[in-house]
Amino acid sequence: MTGCVALVVAAGRGTRMAGDRPKQYRPLAGRPLLRASLEVLRHHPRVTAVRAVIHPDDRALYDVAAEGLDLLPPVAGGATRQESVRLGLDSLAELAPELVLIHDAVRPCVPSTLIDAVLDGLAGADGAIPAMPVVDTLKRGENGRVAATVERAGLWRAQTPQGFRYEAIRAAHRAAAGAGLSDDAAVAERAGLAVALVPGAEHNIKITTDDDLRRAELFAAGETRVGTGFDVHRFGPGDHAWLCGVKVPHSHGLIGHSDADVALHAVTDAILGALAAGDIGLHFPPSDPLWAGAASRRFLEHAAGLVVARGGHIRHIDVTIICERPKIAPHRAAMVAKLSEILELSPERCSVKATTTEGLGFTGRAEGIAAQAVVTIQLPIVE
Repeated sequence: MTGCVALVVAAGRGTRMAGDRPKQYRPLAGRPLLRASLEVLRHHPRVTAVRAVIHPDDRALYDVAAEGLDLLPPVAGGATRQESVRLGLDSLAELAPELVLIHDAVRPCVPSTLIDAVLDGLAGADGAIPAMPVVDTLKRGENGRVAATVERAGLWRAQTPQGFRYEAIRAAHRAAAGAGLSDDAAVAERAGLAVALVPGAEHNIKITTDDDLRRAELFAAGETRVGTGFDVHRFGPGDHAWLCGVKVPHSHGLIGHSDADVALHAVTDAILGALAAGDIGLHFPPSDPLWAGAASRRFLEHAAGLVVARGGHIRHIDVTIICERPKIAPHRAAMVAKLSEILELSPERCSVKATTTEGLGFTGRAEGIAAQAVVTIQLPIVE
């Protein structure tokens, strides 16, 4: 296997925060905190696979947090973070990735652009870590009093994910077993590996206290965006039409470069519009033979992945299919179920409606089908 695998370290107990469960399973914006870290890494286009390192007692909590995500099976961690990372690295031996990202589960607000920066930083180094320069004056204290002022020039606050060449960091962790080092960059430094600094993000918050969780909630709440999409396909030869990912029997098919699923195309454009990310033709040019006859769910999955990669969530979709025939009502429940599956969204957040144009226009003359969609998404506010 080549490429990059991400390890999400989630085996800690979080003793500094009260509650009935470890902090990585506390709710953030209505979902387990761990899920945010898993999602942004899994949907990042440069990350091949994701594996979590968990406490053996937390398997039931993990299964809820990871439900529906395409992840490698989790592995059990150790008594310390350093040991948990080493065990996670060892578990990847058969996959033999070229690169590995090591991320703390309790940093749920990591932006996709920061992941790119870390991976780019590996081009000229054995490791790369995101970090923020120290801007506050530093004091050393003794017995509740200031003992000295510490020079802050050249000091940085390290964040995760930290990226490394897999074989090098695995060997470094094995050599440093039991050393009690606080992060993976320290393990790399001990082994003499060159570690690059790349710009971190102030909102890449590490959840250590309840105040941190409240700050993350404010960031996760973010902004609400609405996007609209519209598409049309004409009828041609065939015995079915694809609508919302469902094969609907009909006397004609829909003509298009892909499978011509007019409804999924409208939803895809609505998501891209909410992201201000162009339109479906920009991402999947009709002139490209790669997309000839392609299933339109691939376009929708791509658009949904862009939302997750930006730390966002799709909150609701509303699709209206405009045609005289075929009749949509008998297939509506299946369409809702398919949208729910593709977008990993509850059926209660997926609306499919149908209407006619009372015999007017090209849809009234049964020359084709139109669809329009409205999508609501939630995006974090990037400072």
